Amino acid sequence: MTIAINHRHILARLREFDEAYRTSPLVAAPQLAKRLGVAEIYLKDESTRPLGSFKSLGGTFAGLEAIAASGENVRMLVCASDGNHGLAVASAARHAGLPAKVFLHPDVAAGRVRRIAETGAEIVVVQGTFDDAVRQAAIAAEVEGAVLIADTSDDVDDAVTGHVLAGYGVIAGETREQYEAERFTPPTHLFIQAGVGGLVAALARGLHTFMDQPAKIVTIEPENAACVRRALEVGHPETVPGDLDTCASMLSCGRASAPALKILRECGASAIGVSETDLMAAPKLLEETCGLVTTPSGAAGLAGLVHALGDPKLADAFQLDANSRVLLVVSEGPQE
Repeated sequence: MTIAINHRHILARLREFDEAYRTSPLVAAPQLAKRLGVAEIYLKDESTRPLGSFKSLGGTFAGLEAIAASGENVRMLVCASDGNHGLAVASAARHAGLPAKVFLHPDVAAGRVRRIAETGAEIVVVQGTFDDAVRQAAIAAEVEGAVLIADTSDDVDDAVTGHVLAGYGVIAGETREQYEAERFTPPTHLFIQAGVGGLVAALARGLHTFMDQPAKIVTIEPENAACVRRALEVGHPETVPGDLDTCASMLSCGRASAPALKILRECGASAIGVSETDLMAAPKLLEETCGLVTTPSGAAGLAGLVHALGDPKLADAFQLDANSRVLLVVSEGPQE
């Protein structure tokens, strides 16, 4: 389902929830661009959002919309999460005076678990991976008569997942306005991290007609959890095997979201997997050159750009050269 809602409307809706919602910065990174040998790099810094990540846009907005649509019939919000989405949904539930139940897998960091618990949400730890938590959350929502706020679905027309993507679309809308206001030349490349694919799909949908040629949209994933790459290869979501273990814990997802995949295919996106070594190195490079502090998940787009520039075949395939202008998203701030 394509849910086209003006990003200013969504941001205004979120400001009713929390006045701290403001446009996130678009930061020039000339030292980083010089280091990597490209013309320009701009960073959309989502670490400044309430809750410390871009997930506060999607999960919170979708939760608020679901509550408004169902009114007094909402008993509880339920979701699965690697950490950030659960915090956003739990925060929306608390704002509405509703209980929330968040399904997590055992590898979610203790600090992230604590932040969710501090909202008053009930936490259920599911043995297995993020995808096991997704299945258990869906079952619990049906059994308990709760509203499932999922950021992934096998149904391309899933309304709630569509609202999550619309929330993420605020980033694209803001970015276009910032480029236009500052008279920056549009980017030629997006290198955007993916878990189930929502963030990169929202950026692709909002920016692909705005970009300059060659207008390459590249999805970046850990090699150990490259579910979007697999889905693009076979044309539909397919669960990738393995334990999904990665230092980029917010990207530890084994099955791509069908609504996101549809958008990525329509926009001609590509996908590459990067090593744990590259993922670990990216936050240090970002801090050294830009002074921004993030996690391997937050800097995964940069890890992918470095990887592609270091591989002549990939650089040629993506038409990366000294004239390239790249947009990256720092998707979260430092986490405990």
